[in-house]
Amino acid sequence: MTGKIIVTGATGGIGAVVTRTLAAQGQSVVMACRNVAKAEALRTEILAATPDARIDIRVLDLTSLASVRAFSQELGDGPVEALFHNAGVISRGYSLTGDGLENTFSVNYFAPFLLTQLLLPRMTPDARVVSMVSLTCRFVQVDEAALRPEAKDFSQLGTYARSKLALLHFSLELARRYPGLRVNLADPGIVNSGIITMGRWFDPLADVLFRPFIKSPEKGAVPPLGALSADGRLRYFVGRGSREIPARYLDPDLQRRLWEETGRIL
Repeated sequence: MTGKIIVTGATGGIGAVVTRTLAAQGQSVVMACRNVAKAEALRTEILAATPDARIDIRVLDLTSLASVRAFSQELGDGPVEALFHNAGVISRGYSLTGDGLENTFSVNYFAPFLLTQLLLPRMTPDARVVSMVSLTCRFVQVDEAALRPEAKDFSQLGTYARSKLALLHFSLELARRYPGLRVNLADPGIVNSGIITMGRWFDPLADVLFRPFIKSPEKGAVPPLGALSADGRLRYFVGRGSREIPARYLDPDLQRRLWEETGRIL
């Protein structure tokens, strides 16, 4: 790839591994991050190992639609050849962003939706768009009403799963509307990263009993790296391979309705 590769949440566990790998391959990587100091530290580390690495840092706060718009406007010259929707959050409690959106849905769904729309004019005709989804998607359902949950509807894992399922449906509708784009999904499984810290009393116990048996960020990065290098489209990357999109997610009517409702909300 010769154009820009945008990685959201580039300083997190999987995001950092993907950024290091792409930079070592000579790709031009844009680290889209909220924590600039953390991004600068990672870039310094990468440049020490790969002095000719091409890494740009841009501020992106996915809890703010204004920040998404500013990011797209300030991205700089050159085409976008790949967009990796990696950033995600599992909110501990119910809260609204300044845009009036539930925080989890803002980060995991609405901001990626808007970012993609804004960058489409910059993308090469066959650009890659990879969305990080979750195995939790199979346990929930989503519809138009679920996009804006009220406090009574919130649960930490349930809201996270529905937001990721909404991102999955958006990706499939994006592929339908733009058949030239190489849209793929990546499911890393359960990865040892900050996102699985639930902010609950049982976290220390889970660290002892659970974390030793889950994937490292390096292993979790294998599916998205495979998706980012894939020539095909509409594949579900898990582990070291890929398969067809599971049939339970193939609902064109729902995907169209979610797309249209999201456009009205934004």
